[in-house]
Amino acid sequence: MKFPKNISDVGALQPDFMGFIFYPKSKRFVGENFPLKSLAKLPEKVQKVAVFVNESPETVVEVAKQYAFDFVQLHGTESVETCAVIKEKGIKIIKAFSVDNFFNFEDTTAFESVCDYFLFDTKTDTYGGSGRAFDWQILEQYTLSKPFFLSGGLSFESLGAIQKLNFPMLQGLDFNSKLEDTNYKKITEEVDELIYKIRTQ
Repeated sequence: MKFPKNISDVGALQPDFMGFIFYPKSKRFVGENFPLKSLAKLPEKVQKVAVFVNESPETVVEVAKQYAFDFVQLHGTESVETCAVIKEKGIKIIKAFSVDNFFNFEDTTAFESVCDYFLFDTKTDTYGGSGRAFDWQILEQYTLSKPFFLSGGLSFESLGAIQKLNFPMLQGLDFNSKLEDTNYKKITEEVDELIYKIRTQ
């Protein structure tokens, strides 16, 4: 999310989480001077997530505190040590991992104690959404007790297949590009329909 009215409109639908990208190279970058008022009127139940890519712990903590984010999502190659520094400041962390058919889930083990959630996204050559899904069956190799989000090209068409998944630690679904228009604004009507479908199925 990056546009004030779009943020307000989608927030009124009360999704569980809303993400705000603080990575300058992203097409969805919130900008250098993202106004605090853009978040001020969001419903309290909406969890606000600031997304970073290989940012310094100091900057992550500063932004998280300034905007009163509920979580930070670390979407780069951040180390366990970096996560620990941020966690020690009382900030909740979602650590993203880029997954392909060769991903080794043992690489997530060291992060278990310093993160609140994991997020599994499709591996690409760059950071950010690709609009593509990875082979979810590889998640059968995941054996930790840390809950995770599923990401990567999720759409309305994904819901039927997701319902058939049996992954006990699957906590939530991360939708993004498939709910946007060509200007990277979320299509409110589609978000509304999606939330309704998920919560009534």
